[in-house]
Parts: sequence; structure tokens; C-alpha cells
Amino acid sequence: MKKTSSFFIFIFCSLFNLAVFAQSKAPQPLAQLQQSFVDLRFGMFIHFNIPTYFNQDWPDPEAAPAAFNPTRLDCNQWAKAAKAANMTYGCLTTKHHSGFCIWDTKTTDYSVMRSPYKKDVVKQFVKAFRDNGLKVMLYYSILDTHHKLRPNQITAKHIEMVKKQLTELLTNYGPIEALIIDGWDAPWSRISYDDVPFEQVYKLVKSLQPNCILMDLNGAKYPADGLYYTDIKTYEMGAGQRLSKETNTMPALACLPLQSSWFWKTDFPSTTVKDPAKLVNETLVPLNKANCNFILNVAPNRDGLFDDNAIVALKEIGKLYKNDGRLAQFKKTGAPIISTNLAKNQPANSSWSDDMNIMDFANDDDFHSSWQSNPEVKQPWYEIAFKTPQTFNTIAVFESKLNIKKYKLEYLENNVWKTLFEGETAERMKLHRFKPVHGEKVRMAIQTFDTPPSIAEFQIYNETR
Repeated sequence: MKKTSSFFIFIFCSLFNLAVFAQSKAPQPLAQLQQSFVDLRFGMFIHFNIPTYFNQDWPDPEAAPAAFNPTRLDCNQWAKAAKAANMTYGCLTTKHHSGFCIWDTKTTDYSVMRSPYKKDVVKQFVKAFRDNGLKVMLYYSILDTHHKLRPNQITAKHIEMVKKQLTELLTNYGPIEALIIDGWDAPWSRISYDDVPFEQVYKLVKSLQPNCILMDLNGAKYPADGLYYTDIKTYEMGAGQRLSKETNTMPALACLPLQSSWFWKTDFPSTTVKDPAKLVNETLVPLNKANCNFILNVAPNRDGLFDDNAIVALKEIGKLYKNDGRLAQFKKTGAPIISTNLAKNQPANSSWSDDMNIMDFANDDDFHSSWQSNPEVKQPWYEIAFKTPQTFNTIAVFESKLNIKKYKLEYLENNVWKTLFEGETAERMKLHRFKPVHGEKVRMAIQTFDTPPSIAEFQIYNETR
């Protein structure tokens, strides 16, 4: 009888877990997902991977799997430490830039299953955090120096590997609250969203788990008031990226390590960690008030445990910080831009420019350069002339400084200019989505403005909807 009861309990739990997972696949609006994510407020980043064993954040890409051997690994210790700090979730580095996978993957032998440890770390992590009432997120690096997924060497097999690995991570471990992607379209990785097609990866993630927030750590490149290639604006504070606590109106994430670097170093047990009071009062609370979720990295040691000084600091943070339950108040972003920019490096024309700030600066994929209209021009205009006619359904015009008032957007089809929009948009990010059209040119006629207009980026997309 006891064996029968156990069997029915097992069946009930299995069905319950399946029901929870199925519910997680019922799509929710992006605005609702953004709200839920930002309102989580505070979580734990966990950089734990083969770099842990080399005193480097970027170890030798040929480092042998034999190095990875956390003999006392206890993900439950991590989860309880997160709870003690009043965190609401954890995020684990499933694969960092050196390409070592810490889950039971079928895509490569460069994984934990070929190490002396031979156990799925991701599986243990998600179970421990869920058992402690915490939500689960995963980190994944596109840049992969071991598998030579790096600039000028990317092949179709690399892209297939990325898709298969993400499919494993989003299929085998239940509902994943968010996926943090790194090593993509960053100055130090130099892998573009075309080299590894962002739109394909984004749509794969959403097809597997529609309610999984996808965040790419690309905050260094894109402006604070535009949502490009991510569901949430991201800021890696250790890399000098800073959210404006006074002006931010976007749903955001910021990250910082508790210790001196992301992965564990041999001096960590004897080195003072960041001051808990300063972290709470000068970083965490102000970020929360500015619509920003803060994720604090804590690095496990080579045994797979947090050092004592980290545990003490997390307990102190928990004494000082409580989530007061207030809802974040940010503007609606609409869907992020995820497609290829058709205007990039196409022939550009304009009315008279101001000195060196010529038309090519507005479609060079660089928000730090701009086309600037000459002060003498009373009716400035800017134009993209495609090398071959294109189908498109989205135009994004990003001003260096908000001063364009009334303007008209047109496209040239069979030598006839047709209007797409005429009016005003009181934001630097002037985003227009419409039914697909086909044309040879796209033009912006600037009708009224305060000071000479300046366009940082003029972008054209054909989004899949």
C-alpha cells in the first residue's frame, strides 16, 4: 500500500510540473513580462564555470575538462544565501566565453560530463533555487573561443550549435524566467547580429518559452531610450555602463560583482568584498527606484561553495534590504527591434551638412556619430538610396538631441514618392511600423525644428511579424 501511495504521489507531482510548464508557455504580453521582471528587483548572478579553476575570467580555450571538479558543490547553499539577502531569483553561467558547458549537452564533448565531476550543474541549480522559492534564469555566451565561434570564423555549424544548445537549456529544465545572453554585438566580441542572426535566435527562444525574457548585455552600444535586440535595457556596471537614475524611463537590468571580478580568484577568501551598506543604499535601492532590477554576482569557489566572507555579506544585505512591493513605473516600449538594419552602409544623401558631419554618419551603425544639418538650410532632408530595391515595414530615426518637430517620411516606388507618415513624434526615438512596402529610396523631410537637426542613426527594417 505504501508503494502504491508513493507511485500516485509521483504521478501527481509529475502532472503538476507538466501543468506548470504548460502554463509558462501560454504567451503573455511583453509589457506584462517586463513588469514582472523589473518588479523582481534583486537577484543573484552566479559566475561558475571552467574559469573558476584558472584564476582568470577568460582561461585558455583549450583548458582540459579535467580541471572542472567541484567536489563539494552545493547549489542549495547558493539558494539559501540568496534567500538570506532577500533576493528573488538566481542566474547561472551555463556557458561562458571559453565554451565549456556545465549541463548534460549532446552538442559537444567540451562539457561537465567529460570532467571528473560528471554531473549536470544546471539541473542541480534550477532544482535548488526552485525548492527555495526562487525563480530561475540562465546566462549563455554567444562568443565561444573553444569552438572558434569568434569574429571572421563563424559557420553555419556554429549557428546550429547555438540553436541546439539553447533548445536544450529551454527544454530540459522547466520554466526559465529569463535568459541573459552575452558576447554578441559587443566591442570586445565583434560578433554582429548578422554573423549570428539575432532574429532567428530570438524567435527560437520565444517559440520554446514565450514568457522567457531575453536580455542581451549590449547596453554599451545602444541609446538609453531605444529598445534594440533585447527585451530589457541592460547595463554592465563593472564595464562602466551606467543607467541614469534621474531620467531612465525604460525597464532595465544592471549587474555588478560582490567580489573584485566575476569568477572566483584564489585571494577571494581573504579579500574584503564590497560594503553591504553601500551596495544597498547607493546602488540597489536607487536602481530599484529608477525602474531597474539589480543582479549581484557572487562567485563560488573551486569546491562549488560560497566563501564565508560572501555569506556574511549576503546576510548583512538581507538585514538592510527589503522589497517594499512597489510596482515599477516605466513607459511602454513596444516590441524590440530584432531584425537586420537594411539601411546600414547603404548610399546616403542629404541636404547640405554641417562641416564634416556628413550624411554617412547617420547609417554607420554607430550612435556616437551623427549627420548634422547645416545651420543655413531651412528645409533639411535625409535619404537612403538602396543599391537594390527593398521590402520593408519599419523605420527608426534616432536623433542625437530632441529638436525635430514636424516631419514627413516617404519612400520612392517606380519613381513616385509615397507618404508613410507626416506629423510629430516627441521622442528622440522615432519608431514607425507599417504594412510592408517596396521601394528604391526612403526619405525624411524635416519641416519644423528648434535647432539644426542631427540624426545619429536612420534605420530601416523588414520585420517578421
